[in-house]
Parts: sequence; C-alpha cells; structure tokens
Amino acid sequence: MGRPDSPADHADVFEILGLERRFDLDPASIDLAYRARAAALHPDLADPDKAADAARASAALNDARATLADPERRANALLAALGGPSPSEDRSLPRAFLMEMMDVRQEAEEECSAPEGLAKWQAWADAQREEAIADVAALFAESPDALAPIRERLNSWRYVERMIEQLDPEHESPI
Repeated sequence: MGRPDSPADHADVFEILGLERRFDLDPASIDLAYRARAAALHPDLADPDKAADAARASAALNDARATLADPERRANALLAALGGPSPSEDRSLPRAFLMEMMDVRQEAEEECSAPEGLAKWQAWADAQREEAIADVAALFAESPDALAPIRERLNSWRYVERMIEQLDPEHESPI
C-alpha cells in the first residue's frame, strides 16, 4: 500500500534512478534502471574507504525503487519534484467527498463483520485504487502544471486507502 512519507519521497527519486520525471513509468524500466545502478554500487566494487557512502547510496537506491514502484508514492514524489504541495500543505478534497465517504464507511462497517462483506469492500477498495491511478495518470498527462487538482486527487486516494486499512488492517494492495 502507498506510504507517502518515506525518506526517498524527499529526494529526487527519478534522478537517483536516472529516469524521466513522469507518472506513467513502465515497471520494467524501473527495474532495469534499479539493477543497472545497483550493480554499480555493489559492495565488491566499492572502495573500502567509501563503504559507508556506498551503503547510504544503496539504501537511497532501494528506497527510490520502492517509491517509484508504488503508484501512490510515485505520484507524490513526482508532485514534489514539480514543486507541488505536500499532503500537509494542502489537505483539500473534492466537494461532497467526505459526506460520501462517511456513508460508504458506515455501510462497509456494517458489512465487514462477515467474510463476504469484507471481500466486497476489499474489491471496492481495489477498484477505487485503479480509478485513482487512472485519474492521476490523466491529470499528469493533460496538465502537469495543474498541481492543486493532482494533490486533491492524491488526498482522496490516500483517504480511501486509510479507510480500507482501518476496516481491514491485513488488506494488501494488489499493486
């Protein structure tokens, strides 16, 4: 699941992996860039006097890969790299979103006591996640400088993620 607050989110993870700043990165290109950089940082190749630096670079590389592999974290990192607001700087949500989510949560809490109800809401959360990914991809593609609408969509995405985590702490994102 997306965790928008890791150390790599505060660095330019795209630069660390040598990838173009864009949301629609192919998972294979992330892995390829990671493997190429990881091979260059391998401990067997490191100067013994610079082992600590190599370890820090390797940790940053691992975190950059994890950030870019997760669509929510990748979107947050891209928004930060473009100068957009962080979740703490802009907590905006779409109109009527909270009312809708309060209704959804009430219904979900009532149904989640039964295994089939929990499965229904996990499927709902997965569909919401897929919709959020598509929306964010479209926003970045159509208007990469329209950072406020992107932040608003990311905030609503995170809200839904937190809600399903609270309803089912064992739920794992399919992504």
